Amino acid sequence: MVYIDDVYGIEVLDSRGNPTVKATVILSDGTKASAIVPSGASTGSKEAIELRDKDPKRFKGKGVLKACDNVGVIGNELIGLEPFNQTQIDRLIQEIDGTNNYSNLGANASLGVSMATARAAAKSLGIPLYRYIGGVNASVLPVPMFNVINGGKHADNNVDFQEYMLMPLNFDSFSDALRAVTECYHSLKEILQKSGHSVSLGDEGGFAPNLKNNEEPIKVLVEAVKHAGYEAGKDIAIALDAASSEFYSRGAYDLKGEGRVLSSSQMVDYYAELCEKYPIVSIEDGLSENDWEGWELLTKKVGGKVQLVGDDLFVTNAAILAEGIKKGAANSILIKLNQIGTVTQTLETIRLAHKNGYTCVVSHRSGESEDAFIADFAVGVNCGQIKTGATARGERTAKYNRLLEIERELVSGEYLGKTLFNK
Repeated sequence: MVYIDDVYGIEVLDSRGNPTVKATVILSDGTKASAIVPSGASTGSKEAIELRDKDPKRFKGKGVLKACDNVGVIGNELIGLEPFNQTQIDRLIQEIDGTNNYSNLGANASLGVSMATARAAAKSLGIPLYRYIGGVNASVLPVPMFNVINGGKHADNNVDFQEYMLMPLNFDSFSDALRAVTECYHSLKEILQKSGHSVSLGDEGGFAPNLKNNEEPIKVLVEAVKHAGYEAGKDIAIALDAASSEFYSRGAYDLKGEGRVLSSSQMVDYYAELCEKYPIVSIEDGLSENDWEGWELLTKKVGGKVQLVGDDLFVTNAAILAEGIKKGAANSILIKLNQIGTVTQTLETIRLAHKNGYTCVVSHRSGESEDAFIADFAVGVNCGQIKTGATARGERTAKYNRLLEIERELVSGEYLGKTLFNK
């Protein structure tokens, strides 16, 4: 019998230079595995609680020593248990915390242990993490969403929308798709430089230029795709993450970058207009997490042809997703493990989404690390889409490079899989 022998947490740094939790699980057979928990800048109000020390003398209050201690608290209850029953482990973590949002232990403590346990179990069995999560059916390499222009809370510029992304279409492999968008990324840099714009990077590796309005980045992306030798709408499509909860105030949308305030219905019309003019295939958080009527209107107006992704709206929470399904709001959900707190709860939300015809997009956070857990996770759940930043900065490329390794394993038959890159 293999059992959990030790669990501990240490404070490490994320891609923004802020502290985060690294949890480590050691098994009785000598297996050792760790996981680093990400952190978001633009967060939904109903997300699981990220525990911070709030000690102004350390990291301006952002230290996570208490959360690291709580990793040990969880570990004390797990020692002696087999690591291979993820549901049992995660249910016990929930019981130890005793709340519905991890406000006692911190979701950064709970998720660190949950991910590290899954990774240790897979390593002990001698199989890849994606195979441990999804079994022999784990075979779909996700279509990536590449965030190449940053705005909103992810950049210091005048663009209101948080992310402008490129999505490859009709490529036969993940590696070909990655190459194509990387070429577009470099073309975008050349275009911005020639136009005198800044090519400094935002939190997720995208460029952060000051542009005259929220439509201008879309025009620049279409130009960059053409410059790289591809056709927008045929080879490369565009996706947006407005993160509109960040500019929603008093029942209206304050687009400071454009100097105008729009009502909910006007915001819906704005998106509909953009979708008519440009090859936009996905819009994330087009409306505020509190604007349910607006979401219903947006879904009725463009949901038949555009993927409408709820991030702040659903926060990877099955109960909130069920409410959205009932109301007919959105048709897709963003999946962020640290929004809900454990691997098991995340899987439950994905199952509910798939059962009701909602697509799923596995996502990173703006504060990331070299940990590539979500690359394996996306393949393991066959979600078909992943969002993990630009093809720059090590914490972003770590995920893409891991997916390249997985592609090689599946194509070679090393793990009895077959790559089915979505067209």
